[in-house]
Amino acid sequence: MVSELLMGFDESTLAYDLQRAHSADVWFLRARFWLWGTAASICSFLLGHALPFWGVNLYGWAWGGIVNFWNHLW
Repeated sequence: MVSELLMGFDESTLAYDLQRAHSADVWFLRARFWLWGTAASICSFLLGHALPFWGVNLYGWAWGGIVNFWNHLW
């Protein structure tokens, strides 16, 4: 009921549409997955390498937080 309201289709129509999917449709889904997956990977790689330039040290902060937490336990 909720999926019908939010998405506009229910499970039976989705199953019917998936049975009717052509190989070209599946190819376009795969191409879209690979395109956006590659774009997201490259963007996250570039962002991860740009963070130290801006003074953000995630590993140092995480390790410092673990050490501080451990030292305050005892």
